[in-house]
Amino acid sequence: MGDNLSEALKKLKIISTDSTADSLEECLDCLLQALAQNNMETSEKIQKSGVLQVLASLLMPQSSCTAKVANIIAEVARNEFMRNPCVDAGLIPPLVQLLNCKDQEVLLHTGRALGNICYDSHSSKEQFAYTNIAEELVKLFKKQIEHDKKEMIFEVLAPLAENDVIKLQLVEAGLVECLLEIVQKTVDSDKEDDIAELKTASDLMVLLLLGDESMQKLFEGGKGSVFQRVLSWIPSNSHQLQLAGALAIANFARNDGNCIHMVDNGIVQKLMDLLDRHVEDGNVTVQHAALSALRNLAIPVVNKAKMLSAGVAEAVLKFLRSEMPPVQFKLLGTLRMLIDAQAEAAEHLGKNVKLVERLVEWCETKDHAGVMGESNRLLSALIRHSKSKDVIRTIVQSGGIKHLVTMATSEHVIMQNEALVALALIAALDLVTAEKDLENAQLVQILHRLLSDDRSAPEIKYNSMVLICALIGSEPLQKEVQSMAFLEVISKLQSNENKTVAQQASLTEQRLAVES
Repeated sequence: MGDNLSEALKKLKIISTDSTADSLEECLDCLLQALAQNNMETSEKIQKSGVLQVLASLLMPQSSCTAKVANIIAEVARNEFMRNPCVDAGLIPPLVQLLNCKDQEVLLHTGRALGNICYDSHSSKEQFAYTNIAEELVKLFKKQIEHDKKEMIFEVLAPLAENDVIKLQLVEAGLVECLLEIVQKTVDSDKEDDIAELKTASDLMVLLLLGDESMQKLFEGGKGSVFQRVLSWIPSNSHQLQLAGALAIANFARNDGNCIHMVDNGIVQKLMDLLDRHVEDGNVTVQHAALSALRNLAIPVVNKAKMLSAGVAEAVLKFLRSEMPPVQFKLLGTLRMLIDAQAEAAEHLGKNVKLVERLVEWCETKDHAGVMGESNRLLSALIRHSKSKDVIRTIVQSGGIKHLVTMATSEHVIMQNEALVALALIAALDLVTAEKDLENAQLVQILHRLLSDDRSAPEIKYNSMVLICALIGSEPLQKEVQSMAFLEVISKLQSNENKTVAQQASLTEQRLAVES
């Protein structure tokens, strides 16, 4: 077999210049046979032999061998290491041209070849952006009636649509209208093919909205027909469409202007109604998508109060019982966005014992770092935004203090900082209640470590010193501060290159000197 293959590869290079159809067929059959037996090894040989460039010249619409050539390329491109060589050999433009071919077999193999070349390959997608593939594929798609042919084109479209330039080209070529039409036709059908097409079309629609330019083009200031149609998916009875609709809203909600417009136009109620349909053993992916959309909508400052008065916090709290980490994660993120600088809401939620106890429980979920991090951040946010003694007491009683202390040692500066600010508020507002827990969590030792560590960010050093000054109002904590050599560390910080840190170090040294 090996000899035949080498022979065929040699022949191909000669034949390609003056080909007689028969001997060419033989060589191609030999390659297909070898690929069927050992795809990887044969692909390597094809690459080394330089035959890929030859194949590019054989991709003629009118040649009888074209289907076989496209089939060989499709087989070869199943190997990741062959995808860039296929691009470099100039195979993309002739393959794209073949999409106009009437021959069904040629179309099938061409689709497979293009799909395989651009599967997971960044550089081939870059190459495709310079061809008219978007236009050709959309044109071809509009002509298709058969399910299998549509699926084949979808398989090429999906990986291509991951490239932002191509996303925009597909939108401009009218793909969105095709997708909306498919959804309309298949939404009430229970035929297997239709259900598959509905899923593929609505998924692809969401993918197109991941590009900033393509998303903004389709939003059209919230007046766009596409945006309106996607809105109508949310109350649909199809889980697939509810999911795609909620994900689409989450994608439209990627800038403040869009978010403000959507909240002013009643999108929040639609999403809350959707969540309501999925409270009891609902669909987890739909819950996750609807919560993602609400979280994004809650980012602009002007939306927070509107969403709170619409009852979003209560709607989200219904999912506190969820055992699904992705849902827990989005629920926490949504609440954290909603209470940002909203003192009343932060106080109301911070006194909710059920919520705080669940947060403390999630602060211990070692196997899901995202949920653990978000729970810590929400605990801290409840204190920072409410500045309320009642909230602090609820958190102390639920055993939350030790988690805030641990959070101060996080590898993320933003989390360390949020923890230190919350702890400073606790120390300033209700040190007596929290004293025991702060002592047990070894806060003073941790602060000593943060201040001694050269790698600590300036704001961490600053907030640690502010916290030390507050802690010495407690006798047992003040004793701990005195027993560790804090003055040494702090006097060093007076010459810190950061002026704010240096100033705080002088103030802290004075405070410690007075107390000792």
